[in-house]
Amino acid sequence: MRSEGVRNNATLLCTPFMGTNIDQMMIEMGRAKDIGVDVVEIRLDCLKSFSPSQDLPVLIKQSPLPTLVTYRPIWEGGQYDGDEKKRQEALQLAMELGADYIDIELQVAYEFIQSIAGKKPDNFKVIVSSHNFHNTPSLEALSNLVARIQATGADIATIATTALDITDVIRIFQITVHSQIPVIGIVMGERGLISRLLTPKFGGYLTYGALEVGAISAPGQPTAKDLLDLYNFRLIKHDTKVYGIIGKPVGHSKSPLLFNESFKKVGLNAVYVHLLVDDVVKFFDSYSSPDFAGYSCTIPHKEVVLQCMDEIDPIAKKIGAVNNLVRKPDGKFKAYNTDYIGAISGIEDALRGTNGAYPATDSPLAGKLFVVLGAGGAGKSLAYGAKQKGARVVVANRTYERAVDLAAKVGGKALRLEEVQNFHPEDGMILANCTSVGMKPNIDLTPLNKEVLKHYSLAFDAIYTPKDTRLLREARESGCIIVYGTEMLIRQGFEQWKNFTGLPAPEELFRELMSKHS
Repeated sequence: MRSEGVRNNATLLCTPFMGTNIDQMMIEMGRAKDIGVDVVEIRLDCLKSFSPSQDLPVLIKQSPLPTLVTYRPIWEGGQYDGDEKKRQEALQLAMELGADYIDIELQVAYEFIQSIAGKKPDNFKVIVSSHNFHNTPSLEALSNLVARIQATGADIATIATTALDITDVIRIFQITVHSQIPVIGIVMGERGLISRLLTPKFGGYLTYGALEVGAISAPGQPTAKDLLDLYNFRLIKHDTKVYGIIGKPVGHSKSPLLFNESFKKVGLNAVYVHLLVDDVVKFFDSYSSPDFAGYSCTIPHKEVVLQCMDEIDPIAKKIGAVNNLVRKPDGKFKAYNTDYIGAISGIEDALRGTNGAYPATDSPLAGKLFVVLGAGGAGKSLAYGAKQKGARVVVANRTYERAVDLAAKVGGKALRLEEVQNFHPEDGMILANCTSVGMKPNIDLTPLNKEVLKHYSLAFDAIYTPKDTRLLREARESGCIIVYGTEMLIRQGFEQWKNFTGLPAPEELFRELMSKHS
């Protein structure tokens, strides 16, 4: 289905075609038009058999979209291994037949551009490209590279480098903004993803989006559909605020889907992206622009990122881990832990028998015996959150010393994990499983025997793969109220939205998107 709607930028979206035969390329061009791309790149070097005089008229004149013709040689990362003169003659013929763009490599660009002098059609443009498959050079080296490309007579420069770290992308953004000729700046690899997503923000001429996941023409290339529908590519402007999720790994996160769809519906000029970060200190030192406005933070950075923050929410400080980082109007960063708010508010509302997101003044957890299984990040969040609400906290952990340490910090009691099986000083207790017992693939495991569950009034499981764990199934059968891990996930998202935007979260939309894509 074609992605229609508002267009806030002039950056073109180009889909590369690397089909091995003409028929396949023509079918794929039709699909690209339906998706809503602007330009198709015809990769002649991928064709198994190619006759310029026969095939180029079909590919160019029958294309439903403007065409960019590339005939990439092996020495620049392509597949063509033949005569150089014949290759350049094919590119010149493509120009004569009405191609909108030709991509020629810097190494031979001056000679090629001289050969077509005086023959260029009015709206035809030559893209001169340089590919670096090893790293991203210094800003000075990149500036010199653009100057060399410009000196060939190029209309547009393509600079493709390789990301060794996400901070490499900044140099390509700087080159794109300050160059005297239009630039297509790409940093290849997953660490360079934002060089593609944020092209419109920095005034890039064009970016590439694959037709499908298996058809990428360079490492880290997103699909055209994801650029348009997941990242709202058409809506990005030079002043768009950038949010994202920092982690390693990070590609699995569904957060961009929730936030970007919500930004679009609410009409906020913002985009939320995946950020594969190796070194958080280096990341915060480098991405200092106020337009990089806030981040969600996941494993393994939730603790180490504290050293980069100017201010830390008091409970987050006690927990010792954060997952929500917000740039304040003065440019300083404040860190929050929204995991505990998500879980605790879900438990409170379930105890009240409601599903609202705004708890009443008195917490139904006050005075309750609250048993936390696990003393890791989630366990800490739940223990501190329960204590804040007036609960009496018990911490059980496989490593007893960690249980003792956390219990002491929340004024609670410590148990060994196996002791919980025989721990039932009263009925109506609250259970929070913050261990990984029962998570995929070990879905038949449970941290507590079923017969013990009758002493609890409510069971929460932080695991959300699967959603309905064995523990929760058996708790339900034992008469407990149950709270899913997905509830913590979605409610902590509500809190992050509020911290990012200062607005109430679009809760129904978040829930609808979560159920649709879970």
